[in-house]
Amino acid sequence: MKKTIYSKYDKSKISALPRVVFEGRIVVIITESEAKKAVDYLLSQPILGIDTETRPSFKKGHINQVALLQVATHEICFLFRLNLIGMSPSIIRLLEDTTVPKIGLSLHDDLMMLGKRGSFERGCFIDLQDKVREIGVEDMSLQKLFANFFGQRISKRDQLSNWEADVLRDKQKLYAATDAWTCVLLYEELMRLEQTGDYELIKVENDVQTDTIEEREG
Repeated sequence: MKKTIYSKYDKSKISALPRVVFEGRIVVIITESEAKKAVDYLLSQPILGIDTETRPSFKKGHINQVALLQVATHEICFLFRLNLIGMSPSIIRLLEDTTVPKIGLSLHDDLMMLGKRGSFERGCFIDLQDKVREIGVEDMSLQKLFANFFGQRISKRDQLSNWEADVLRDKQKLYAATDAWTCVLLYEELMRLEQTGDYELIKVENDVQTDTIEEREG
């Protein structure tokens, strides 16, 4: 039986879906020595999910610097606290790597924000927004895409929390890890559907809620 996916997913249905959370190991990185070990491991993997978090600003015209870079495999997610260690040599090595695909959403914005912390040459990155367009899906938010392809809900409750806090709360760490990890799952499922053609796209007219800017950025 073919998987049914929609060109646009009805946001009002998401709250009723079962919640998905990352169940692997989460490691917080606050020193360059820790970053080096983490990056050595990550670059030995076949594929990575990537995302960033920034402390929200409630002052008009002011945007804070990116505070967190999260990078996940199926089993582990490293949270690089950029507000503490900055763009260390190991992090730059990770971002400049051209051998391991790094999957994210709205990567133009993430990479632009990372570039404001320190210059680097962009390595191998794949944006899910580009991939879903290829099969006719118009939604751009991670939450809608995961609901569409997997029938599960990603909670966005901690998105606007303080990512520069002295110590990240467990809920923040889980939120950050889930976002990066689900990028891997989505990419692998997109590749499977692309190779097998085992899906039916239902075209939805413009009667569902469109993504906000914050949702399009993950």
